[in-house]
Amino acid sequence: MQSLQSSIEHLASLPEVERESDARQIFMDFRDALTEGRIRAAEKIDGQWKVNIWVKQGILLGFRLGELSKMGKDVSLSFVDKDTFPARRFTVRDRVRIVPGGSSVRLGAYVAPTVICMPPMFINVGAYVDEGTMVDSHALVGSCAQIGKRVHLSAAAQIGGVLEPISAVPVVIEDDVLVGGNCGVYEGTLVRTRAVLGAGTILTRSTPIYDIVRGEIYRATDEKGLEVPENAVVVPGSRAVKKGHAADWDLSLYAPVIVKYRDEKTDRGTELEDWLR
Repeated sequence: MQSLQSSIEHLASLPEVERESDARQIFMDFRDALTEGRIRAAEKIDGQWKVNIWVKQGILLGFRLGELSKMGKDVSLSFVDKDTFPARRFTVRDRVRIVPGGSSVRLGAYVAPTVICMPPMFINVGAYVDEGTMVDSHALVGSCAQIGKRVHLSAAAQIGGVLEPISAVPVVIEDDVLVGGNCGVYEGTLVRTRAVLGAGTILTRSTPIYDIVRGEIYRATDEKGLEVPENAVVVPGSRAVKKGHAADWDLSLYAPVIVKYRDEKTDRGTELEDWLR
């Protein structure tokens, strides 16, 4: 991939890339590699997630090269978008279940064999969704988000995307995580292996997590985003505000709380039956 990387970095540096005769073909080769999972926006190296800046540059290059085009076959199902990122069309050979009902996956997103997509849901460009994962109804996998194996993104779960700044690590959901209904995970949050996010949990860069089991508070730093520990079970909570008018009015603020770490009972309650896959 070194040659492709060098070409993308060169094109991304040009002020008028549209005039380069081979720019579109280089981008198409890049998009194919991204769709097939041969390259990805971020990857785990020596236990740490690192962003591949050149991959993000390639995605942004596609938007620069793209022209608005009408897509779809009829009035009831038509779209207008950049022609460099049309909707992906699956075949039986892809071994991805796309249940009828209005779901969409953009070209440039990797969706592994045995993934299940329940309608309606959306997977954006640059996302990586690994084997055995279920993307449930009304769920969103944002641009460049990295989703591990056997993850369950429950109904209306929102996994935020990030293209810019290009150095920012996207949201990462590691293997065997359960993301409950109406959860939101944003701004480069890392959810470690086998964690459970209870329904309605919201995690952002500015959201501290209170671990009542270990007596710790987890926060994002300038160097890294918020991180949910391995096996943690996180639920929505609140904490009292003890100053000023907020104290006078008995107000409290939202606070995600780790109430336990996974055990056999948790595993039984979160397990997806094999026959669903």
